[in-house]
Amino acid sequence: MKKLVSFLMVGLAVHAYGQESAKDSLDVMQLTEVLVVGTKTPLHEKQFKTLSSVDEFLQKSNKINLIKRGAYAWEPLINGMATERTVVTIDGMRIFGACTDKMDPITSYVEVSNLSEATVSSGQQGSCHGNTIGGSLDLKSNNTNTAVQGWDFDFLTGFEFNNKQKIVGGGVDYKKGPFYINTDAMFRDADNYKAGNTEEVQFSQFRKLNISATGGYQLAADKTMEASVIFDRATNVGYPSLPMDVSLAQALITSVKLEYKPINKWLQNWESKLYYNTIKHLMDDTKRLSVPIHMDMPGWSDTFGFYSNIKGSWAQHSVSANFNGFYNRSLAEMTMYPENPSENLMFMYTWPDVRTVYSGVYIEDNWHLSEQSSLKIATTLGFHSNHIASEFGLESLQIFYPDLADTRSRFLPSISTNYNYQKNEFSTGAGLALGERAPSVSEGYGFYLYNSFDNYDYIGNPNLKNEQSYEVNFYFGVTKKNWAVKITSTYFYLSNYILGIPDENVAPMTIGANGIKRYTAIDYATIWSNDLVVKYKLSPNWKWNAQLQYYIGRDDNNKSLPFMSPLAYSTSLEFYKYKWNAIFLVKGNATQTNFNAFYGEDKTPAYGIIDASVGRKVNWLKTNLQLNTGVENVLDANYSTYTDWNNLPRMGRNFFVNISLR
Repeated sequence: MKKLVSFLMVGLAVHAYGQESAKDSLDVMQLTEVLVVGTKTPLHEKQFKTLSSVDEFLQKSNKINLIKRGAYAWEPLINGMATERTVVTIDGMRIFGACTDKMDPITSYVEVSNLSEATVSSGQQGSCHGNTIGGSLDLKSNNTNTAVQGWDFDFLTGFEFNNKQKIVGGGVDYKKGPFYINTDAMFRDADNYKAGNTEEVQFSQFRKLNISATGGYQLAADKTMEASVIFDRATNVGYPSLPMDVSLAQALITSVKLEYKPINKWLQNWESKLYYNTIKHLMDDTKRLSVPIHMDMPGWSDTFGFYSNIKGSWAQHSVSANFNGFYNRSLAEMTMYPENPSENLMFMYTWPDVRTVYSGVYIEDNWHLSEQSSLKIATTLGFHSNHIASEFGLESLQIFYPDLADTRSRFLPSISTNYNYQKNEFSTGAGLALGERAPSVSEGYGFYLYNSFDNYDYIGNPNLKNEQSYEVNFYFGVTKKNWAVKITSTYFYLSNYILGIPDENVAPMTIGANGIKRYTAIDYATIWSNDLVVKYKLSPNWKWNAQLQYYIGRDDNNKSLPFMSPLAYSTSLEFYKYKWNAIFLVKGNATQTNFNAFYGEDKTPAYGIIDASVGRKVNWLKTNLQLNTGVENVLDANYSTYTDWNNLPRMGRNFFVNISLR
């Protein structure tokens, strides 16, 4: 398989190559998807719910599904792969969660009010900021450098009736000459939500405050210096499908950037950034009435990083290079409190103070072969090193791996080739790719991590090999005057696929757990992701959209992989005229029959729900007032999906009102 893929990649590379980064009229790449997110962009006025969470906006992507453990902080899946196999960044910055149970995905530390868009890249198309298997998600913040001179204010508020969620936010923008600054704040407070038929879901409440600021100074016509900060604090966050809640999830994300845009024949942009972020996460079970033994589980993650991204062009080539690196410290611990106060407390490191150093270079050449075709070759070479800084943590893991050293280093290569062709209304493309990733901190160094989905404790394996991905992708599209259709298909062959395998020789630590699973690597697994998008403009004021999605994942015993999408669909009818907009949406999926009880999955019934909203823009007292109201789950269906942890029921009928004033 390796020789075959290598031969095909080299053969295609010799013939031609291209990708998504070209910025001229010849750009025909279709494998990167951009979602408009922010409420400060004009397109927000046409969104279904203008003050949706970031998670709700991401659900619109064909490539993203989300694992839901509660009403807050959903974990994004790209091509059916979880965060171990993907890269999630904020403005290109690497950030790592501090929770061993993935209760703090990176997407939870931003808000729609301080973001402009989300860029979703599939497979090796997303390796610009680090090695990946499934793809990448980059959340891009608002930039006021192009704003008009003077002051600009906005106010946001909303209310959702199902969980009594209160939303209040606002921002201040200012620009004078070469100086500009943008500040933004958003506060959300929600009670428990009700599933269909008014079934209250206990421990689904949350409270969240997000504050951000970006300031810059134009040093010259072609040079800009910019600094930014995001502070996010979530408290009293319930996770109804997990045995613990969160008393605090807090992040501080900072950066300084220098951007150079010369008037040059070949150098177009040079952007360099230094950044630092720190995350603190406290799991808490004190509000649960019946737990076998109370425990505290705090976690910390600190990351220092940089990148320098250069873009240029000459002749028929658009070239970019990204030099990047980071240093991360991940530490998590557990303290257990016996019911008998005379017994000693029990303490362990669940992440033994793991220090990770990464440095890499990404180089891309997008060659425009003709007005109709382009071809891109991109390659990444990364150096990845883990070091266990805690002597106690090292000794704990040496119980299972007696010869374990405190440091492990790896090289992580990747290469991708994509050919694209577009003529008149037809576009098509295909690509081949090879990529590798290192095990995550949990997979390599986790110590008795409880997974409530399959009811096993997990132990990491520092001796794991790199996981490898061999990828083939294809798309075909037709765009006419009033309609467009596009189909995309990607096949992944994953060698040394990392997963947990039961070890009957080791007893679990969690009371009532089924046993222990050690992370190991099976020979291979395969994932085939497919999606179809159809758009039709019925009239100048009406348009219809539809999406289909279907994934197949198998291990080396032909058993299903977890969280593979059954046939999922969404279709919407949209109306826009003058200052009015309305959307009628139907979405759902078929019965999940390709489940695997080994991972804790079960058969998930089919479902379908209806949403509807209407919006109106009004000019009021020299301001723009946008009113958006609607109802989700109109028929109050009681349902859960294949990505709902432990069959967590989704929210029932929910009326909402969103107001923005600028």
